[in-house]
Amino acid sequence: MKSKVLYILLFVMGLTGTVNAQLNSYKYIVVPKKFSEFKSVNQYQTSTLVKYYFAENGFNVVYDDALPIDLTDNGCLGLTADLIDDSTMFTTKVSIALKDCNNQEVFRSAQGTSKLKGYYDTYREAIANAFVSFAGMNYKYEPKKDKPKEPDTVTISFKDDVKSVEKEPKEHVVEQKATKEEQVYKAVQPKPSKIVKAVDREVSVMDVPTELLYAQPTESGYQLVDSTPKVVLKLESTSMENVFMTEFQGNNAVVFKKDGKWFLEYSENGEKVQKELHIKF
Repeated sequence: MKSKVLYILLFVMGLTGTVNAQLNSYKYIVVPKKFSEFKSVNQYQTSTLVKYYFAENGFNVVYDDALPIDLTDNGCLGLTADLIDDSTMFTTKVSIALKDCNNQEVFRSAQGTSKLKGYYDTYREAIANAFVSFAGMNYKYEPKKDKPKEPDTVTISFKDDVKSVEKEPKEHVVEQKATKEEQVYKAVQPKPSKIVKAVDREVSVMDVPTELLYAQPTESGYQLVDSTPKVVLKLESTSMENVFMTEFQGNNAVVFKKDGKWFLEYSENGEKVQKELHIKF
């Protein structure tokens, strides 16, 4: 797998919710019939593929020329999808950006890549890989609740306030926090799906290595080698610190650091499995 995660904005902007909670406040995803970086309508079936994969991941998706009445009346109910094409001569590279009614980008997917021959095949595979970002989000539209109207006047009484404080038991408040790595992992962890197909099969690892692995820098991140030395995993850097995309047993997986330890998380028989790795950088 040759993908770089470009999860920017949501955490940079200081939002405290997870990515899927952010997207849950929008009712529709609008897909243009013609993306700005392409010359013709639905070129290489790009619009068809993007609409299909959004629907496969549970989103309510429509084309820009077939908007429902409520979205026409209130454009802020939806997010508009854009296909960002950073392809080179030999590699197709695309990512999915979502913009709100103010044309502000609120989410950008991982960069999906492909080296297949033929425009239709290579864009199909690259778009499928980009949609790893949306797998497992469990999207569900949640309408924004209006804030209750505050009363015009507020009467405050200090009578017996000291006695009331003494009688009331103290409450213990437990603050719950989530690290950036945990938030990103929840957002990007792919579920088993026909959407994602492995591209790079240079590394074939049947078991999770338990010995010490040595991290060697590469152009796109790191490669982990054992004492042989043999390359057992290739890590693709993301925009988040200590979070990497990789391929394990032919499927997309995530390597991340939590509580000072490194973990590999992947899907096995439809279930998520987490294993500790011993890495020396």
